[in-house]
Amino acid sequence: MSDITRIPVRLTPGAAADRIDGWDVDVEGRPVLKVRVRARPVEGDANDALIKLIAKALDLPKSAVGIHRGGQSRTKMVTVEGLSETELKARLTGL
Repeated sequence: MSDITRIPVRLTPGAAADRIDGWDVDVEGRPVLKVRVRARPVEGDANDALIKLIAKALDLPKSAVGIHRGGQSRTKMVTVEGLSETELKARLTGL
């Protein structure tokens, strides 16, 4: 069975550029990955851009990345298949 890791993401749509801003903590002190995408939150465009950006950053196919929870919210739980939590954090921290 392949690894499935969940990461909390704070998404900012309508940004000037698609980019991953790195790790931060939310108001409750939990780690969260800050991500910006150019796409607007219309008809799932921002969510699609988020999936593409994370997949590209992790060198994984888009099918390995999905939104587990928070599709209509700025704070989302994203699932990544094929990487352990340690591998995933190492790849995202190096950006």
